[in-house]
Amino acid sequence: MDQENDHIQERENNENMPGFIQESEQSRQDTDPKTRPAEPHIGVWTKKAVQQKRDAEKSDSLEDSIIYWQQSDRISRSLATTKRTLEEVMGLGKSFDVIFREMSFAGKKTGMLFINGFAESEIMLEIIKRLTYLTPDNLSAGAMRSFFEMYIPHIQVEKAEELSVVINNVLIGMSAFFIEGEQTAIIMDTRQYPVRSPEEPSLERVVRGARDGFTETMLTNVTLVRRRLRDPGLKFDAFQVGRRTKTDVCLAYIDDIADKLEIEAVRKKIEGINMDGIPLADKQLEEAILHKGWSPYPSVRYSERPDVVASHLLEGRLILFVDTSPSVIILPTTFFDLCQHAEENRQTAFMGTYLRWVRFAGIFASLFLLPIWLLIVLHPEFKPAMLSFIGPHENAKIPLIAQFLLVEFGVDLMRMAAVHTPTPLASAMGLIAAIMIGDIAVKTGLFVNEVILYMAIAAIGMFATPSYELGLANRMVRLFLLVAVAIFGGPGLIVGTTLYILFLTFQRSYNSPYLWPLIPFNAKAMAAILFRVPVMSSKQRPSFNKPRDRTRMPQNE
Repeated sequence: MDQENDHIQERENNENMPGFIQESEQSRQDTDPKTRPAEPHIGVWTKKAVQQKRDAEKSDSLEDSIIYWQQSDRISRSLATTKRTLEEVMGLGKSFDVIFREMSFAGKKTGMLFINGFAESEIMLEIIKRLTYLTPDNLSAGAMRSFFEMYIPHIQVEKAEELSVVINNVLIGMSAFFIEGEQTAIIMDTRQYPVRSPEEPSLERVVRGARDGFTETMLTNVTLVRRRLRDPGLKFDAFQVGRRTKTDVCLAYIDDIADKLEIEAVRKKIEGINMDGIPLADKQLEEAILHKGWSPYPSVRYSERPDVVASHLLEGRLILFVDTSPSVIILPTTFFDLCQHAEENRQTAFMGTYLRWVRFAGIFASLFLLPIWLLIVLHPEFKPAMLSFIGPHENAKIPLIAQFLLVEFGVDLMRMAAVHTPTPLASAMGLIAAIMIGDIAVKTGLFVNEVILYMAIAAIGMFATPSYELGLANRMVRLFLLVAVAIFGGPGLIVGTTLYILFLTFQRSYNSPYLWPLIPFNAKAMAAILFRVPVMSSKQRPSFNKPRDRTRMPQNE
């Protein structure tokens, strides 16, 4: 008899839940008495109806799902109804990290919803400890008003009336406080993200300078930049991108320097993104807002250094932070921006200029050294007399172009292997590449010494390129020029280089010329690219990104 009463009570609870499918009386009467389940199994039948409703759900958003289960996005006055909705929408009771803690304070039933991995236990305990001392007399001004204004000892607290707003905030780490009989919830910022300490980024190391770098937590990254720019005009606009991931994105700019039209255009593109999410963070966001297609050249600059980002903000650039990514997006950018490194500005103007020229030489070598050498070997008439010593003195068993392609692919393969090789095994892999592959390949006659030599120089130039994405793009251009020289000779190199320059000329970085200040030519700005100008001599900001305030310091100083 007790079992039967339990089934009847379960059925009544499910039938009282708004939105659940219920079997009609007519369908019950039409059921054959022989096949109709006995009364003790009514609770099982009700679960089947609920499962049918789950299977029939086709909600496109969180709001639609909440309305599907409880007919309204407003928070219900009943904690039981709210809890049942959370079970269907949020996986309460199924996902082990979704917690709904029910308690009574001052005679009021309450419920606290949070994600176990995000909640800061010390803050939660302090809040609960304070509320345990309340009596019904303390809530004479109204439960919601009293809890919100007087009795929740926390700094960042706000109200919400829509359940979808509450769930979205809980999923980013906050906690929600529900009160029986109230259609408003209190949202408390009790989150604590797993975070590593700021470390110097491996791709942008400097000999002398700051050692802190961005982490995977957006709030930490914003704080690192704010520490360097104490300007009240520095703004951080927050967005959420992705219907499912709800990834936090932040657009940073200095209000009185950056171009307003550019800010608004980027803001509209971010708000117009309609996709499931961006779990791969900044790279997917870049493709979503720029639509650059199959171009190998980067349209934005990535950086993991707060000092580099702060300097670009002072130039009027826009910065995009994406939560879970330790790098940020700087836009617009140019080809020559991607060739500069923070180390040049950490030295004197003379030494910075020298380092910049060495870097430019390395980038030029990574692009043109191999095609030019292949040209003068295949066509000795192009070789100057003073360079007569250049060229292979012994012939290999395979053509030169095949040797270059094999070495190119081999270097790429070793680079990828180095990324995936554990640190203790990296030295062993280097010995395998240098001795067992390179040396033996030359001795067996598969390659000539000069191919290995010049390929090594080109590889060093590629690794000296500050932008990893630019180095990869230059490698593809080098392969294109090598094939063009092997097929067409001198005209292939000339036409290929011309096409390459034209391609970069028509390339745009968020509607800004990619080869500025070379094309369109700006002599003063080009001089600032070739020479590391002393700080006190750089009195104006770059003009290509149209800053509202171009003056860094008064012109008469």
